[in-house]
Amino acid sequence: MSDTSRNSEVVGSAMVVGSGISGIQAALDLADAGYKVYLLEKSASIGGVMAQLDKTFPTNDCSMCILAPKLVSVARHPNIKIVTNAEIEKVSGLAGSFFVTVRKKPRFVDETKCTGCGLCMANCPVRQVMQMDGAEMAVELSPDDRERVEQIFKGHEKARSSVMSVLHTINENYNYLPQDILRCVATELDVPLSEVYNIATFYNSFSLVPKGRHTIAVCRGTACHVRGSARILDRLEQELGIIDGETTDDLRFTIRNVRCIGCCSIAPAVRIDRETYGNVRPNQISSILRKHK
Repeated sequence: MSDTSRNSEVVGSAMVVGSGISGIQAALDLADAGYKVYLLEKSASIGGVMAQLDKTFPTNDCSMCILAPKLVSVARHPNIKIVTNAEIEKVSGLAGSFFVTVRKKPRFVDETKCTGCGLCMANCPVRQVMQMDGAEMAVELSPDDRERVEQIFKGHEKARSSVMSVLHTINENYNYLPQDILRCVATELDVPLSEVYNIATFYNSFSLVPKGRHTIAVCRGTACHVRGSARILDRLEQELGIIDGETTDDLRFTIRNVRCIGCCSIAPAVRIDRETYGNVRPNQISSILRKHK
């Protein structure tokens, strides 16, 4: 569908493409200056990456504490029209007198009546289908897996509120979350598989692929980066024959590139499981790995 705006005379109007923190601030500044602003966003909601962050550098302020007031202001501002789930196809004309063709993706709901109650999501027949990788599949577990899973469920209440704790226990037992067992969790707890899958993919502590018995976290925070953490990561990749995010064939080691492990005073730092190594030099990597072999 197309959303267009044309005027033969120069008027105070502008279009801001992208609704991250920069786009939101630009839209607010223009709107406060008296311009009509169209804030265009290709995803379903505004906020961008900042909405996914916990703290901001270098002040460690809460990102949502900064972003939330701006989200409210941009939504209520009379000079701002938010157009989400849309992309620009064509732009012509001059500043203040422009013609924009916008392709807006369907939401399959009446946006003027939507209150955000979530009932459409809860009753969506597609989300309720027990499927993964695009194919509907029955839950089939080996006798050993079935016994292990039954023991896990015995320690938890079979209710929707137990999903997180059950996934943590499965992750501790298997060191990752097997897809067949995720289906079993959805069935046993009477929760849509999509919801279980969303939780499993949201948290970094969970993994859908087998991880090594030892997780090597290489800090790439500012202090560690300045003091050579990139060389540490390169040496680890050479020693183990894998790259960041991969696991060795013997399932012994997994390398993870992390933003900060809170050890700036001993940068560059590497953490293997719960043991932290500080002031690490590339020539120490071999001896450190031998301790865990």
